Amino acid sequence: IDTWMAMPITIPSVTAAAEPEEPPVLSEEPQPEDPQTEPPTSEHPLAEAVLEELRVSSITPSSVGLQWSVPKDPFDSFTLQYRDAQGQPQALPIDGGSRSVTVPGLSPSHRYRFHLYGLRGKKRVERVSIDVVTATEDPEDPRLPSEEPQPEHPQSEPPPSEAPPARAVLGELRVSSITPSSVGLQWSVPEGPFDSFTLQYRDAQGQPQALPIDGGSRSVTVPGLSPSHRYRFHLYGLQGKKRIERVSIDIITEEPEEPPLPSEGPQPEHPQTEIPPSEAPPARAVLGELRVSSVTPSSVGLPWSVPEGPFDSFTLQYRDAQGQPQALPIDGASRSVTVP
Repeated sequence: IDTWMAMPITIPSVTAAAEPEEPPVLSEEPQPEDPQTEPPTSEHPLAEAVLEELRVSSITPSSVGLQWSVPKDPFDSFTLQYRDAQGQPQALPIDGGSRSVTVPGLSPSHRYRFHLYGLRGKKRVERVSIDVVTATEDPEDPRLPSEEPQPEHPQSEPPPSEAPPARAVLGELRVSSITPSSVGLQWSVPEGPFDSFTLQYRDAQGQPQALPIDGGSRSVTVPGLSPSHRYRFHLYGLQGKKRIERVSIDIITEEPEEPPLPSEGPQPEHPQTEIPPSEAPPARAVLGELRVSSVTPSSVGLPWSVPEGPFDSFTLQYRDAQGQPQALPIDGASRSVTVP
């Protein structure tokens, strides 16, 4: 009787002990595969291009200059996005080789948040942002340009102790191009440098205009002018916010072009038939195909090539949304342009 009662006690105890030992072993085997499947290692190598901090290089009541660096592999292009004073989104396409940009058309004393995206192909792979408040309107600016003893004022007004040594010198202001609606200007800096420049003039309605320019620039194109109109341009060299040099020039824009700019049709043939054969230059300069590099709701980027050349300059012509002809002068060395 004792042996029969012992057997049913020992048999279930053996089977109960054998079952719980297996699961721990099975659960440990698949573990080495988990760390390989969780992190998407295939996506990490894409993050090779790195954007450094977005910094402010200049601030005026109507513009902001921004700078950045790319310590690692370059980007194909950049896009700067922000909202204007009316809250409308704006996108500014920027060439992949650029490390700075000036954003015009802003409102005084307004807070803007700028986002700079670095793109590989059409994919955004990096972003840096910054908040900037534009400067308040300078009460001197409305009286700005036109005539006269302005170069002497900056020298006589500041106390002698604040005046910096006259080491930065502006060379002569020269004309590089003239069209009915724009003027290209160039200058040199024999001694310097300047922190920035400001070009001032009055428009055809007599309203003062001020165009901020980066301190590294030596040329500028002034658009939106009127045909056959006389303008006086004043270029100021600044150190900090102080004007220490000024050069000026008087220019009359060209007469309007005969028929309004080309749109459709066989226009490219007209210049060849109108120019007398004796004046036609040898056909050595050749333009490659005009292509699209970027498109946003408010701008288009266009690149082209010059298989044979060179050309002295280019002019991009188009009609705006109101049907008005527009002409954008471009330097002869350029191979791309963004139409804002």
